[in-house]
Amino acid sequence: MASARVAAVCSTIRNGILLSKWPAVAQRQYCSVSEMTKVIERIDEKRQRALQGGGQHRIQAQHKRGKLTARERVQLLLDPDSFIEYDMFAEHRCSDFGMDADDKKFPGDGVVTGHGLINGRVTYVFSQDFTVHGGSLSSAHAQKICKVMDQAMQVGAPVIGLNDSGGARIQEGVESLAGYADIFQRNVMSSGVVPQISLIMGPCAGGAVYSPALTDFTFMVKDTSYLFITGPDVVKAVTQEDVTYEQLGGAKTHTSVSGVAHGAFENDIDALNQMRRLFNYLPLSNQDASPVIQCDDPRDRLVPILDDLVPLESNKPYSMKDVILATVDNRDFFEIMPAYAKNILVGFARMNGRTVGIVGNEPKVASGCLDINSSVKGARFVRFCDAFNIPLITFVDVPGFLPGTSQEYGGIIRHGAKLLYAYAEATVPKITVITRKAYGGAYDVMSSKHLRGDINYAWPTAEVAVMGAAGAVKIIFRDGQEAAEREREYIDKFANPFPAATRGFVDDIIPPNVTRKRICRDLDLLASKVQSNPPKKHANMPL
Repeated sequence: MASARVAAVCSTIRNGILLSKWPAVAQRQYCSVSEMTKVIERIDEKRQRALQGGGQHRIQAQHKRGKLTARERVQLLLDPDSFIEYDMFAEHRCSDFGMDADDKKFPGDGVVTGHGLINGRVTYVFSQDFTVHGGSLSSAHAQKICKVMDQAMQVGAPVIGLNDSGGARIQEGVESLAGYADIFQRNVMSSGVVPQISLIMGPCAGGAVYSPALTDFTFMVKDTSYLFITGPDVVKAVTQEDVTYEQLGGAKTHTSVSGVAHGAFENDIDALNQMRRLFNYLPLSNQDASPVIQCDDPRDRLVPILDDLVPLESNKPYSMKDVILATVDNRDFFEIMPAYAKNILVGFARMNGRTVGIVGNEPKVASGCLDINSSVKGARFVRFCDAFNIPLITFVDVPGFLPGTSQEYGGIIRHGAKLLYAYAEATVPKITVITRKAYGGAYDVMSSKHLRGDINYAWPTAEVAVMGAAGAVKIIFRDGQEAAEREREYIDKFANPFPAATRGFVDDIIPPNVTRKRICRDLDLLASKVQSNPPKKHANMPL
């Protein structure tokens, strides 16, 4: 009844009748409608300001650098019309150094946060907006990120961070640093619970680099993204080194030299599309099984090309990546860290539609030897797969650990132990295929039966031994002539798959062409595997 009276008042006003002729209650209700209209208009105005970020001129500057805006990135990453935004109207609370001026406050405060869908599966996302104070992190900015991280943990969904930030907002001082620490704490608590992916899409300096370093995967965009603790100017002042942004912290540096980043992409669009592809391989949380999709590649497909892939000469290289591509569904392999420690391959693929983690020695690079970098690269990948219930398929062709003073001085013993530790700790299904060499301690490390490998195969070309025949006979037989004469005897006795097979260290010697068929069958068998480690607060791996 009251609403009808208000409507009548509005109608009367429109017809030119004075409001004063109406009862006082109607006047109050009309004022309420008027005030509500003003509030709605103010909300719309704020919303439009939030959508504009730092303003059209700054958006244009972002585009001129070849970069998308924070909102454009979110729209490309997520399914159409699936993004639900949080805290669009949040503003910083700093009043120092003129920060309380109207032109210093922007709704959203430099970060877009919320959740949406990627191919129909939920994910939380935050996207830093470089057009607002250079994407710098304030306490309000940090609170927004923490909110979506907390919710992601509660509902069991991944977090994807699109990083484009100049670092801490200096005007806020320690409050900004506290905000970083709050994010770091959540990165640690989320580790192994929900997948965390960082995509560096602009500068990322100072404290801003540590959150990506704590996440599971860090990717960069070529030519427009940088990661460094201190910039070139500070480096010059402290060390007198002249170095460019690209040399110090560009994508090439971090994907091929430092190993900080797991991959780099050509531009923003390519990067976001690849993130959608990677996301499809991952479970939403550690409570989910390895994802399975419909597969049109026959699970019992034979792969005759594998029969002739390994050369008869044991020192002749071949590509383990060719083995992987021929074996997995539709030759689809999402390689992780392809430009770093190339003597080991790691990445995601599918077998009969099921996501698997692939690890393989690469004979084309350093003969497939394990060294410091490849051990750390492999260990981190194995631990991710184990944390998120992704079965591990390991292809072995390893002549040992790389010798030399640089490796020993660099701590190959400690770093090599990381890979050993990761495999030994893992309780997910573990299937191993020895394609050729499996020598010495490296044989043990590469998901051997002794490290709770579930099913271990050898190809007829496999050589499971302490070391190669030539080196072995020189140690056994000091006389050079005798050593040369006895080399064939050693090969026949040890440099073949039978010593391991007769002792049950490999479950079967299989023709290479049936490898895919056997792995698909074994994954079905191991889908119900239950294994656990002794109760403990946490282990103390050799970091």
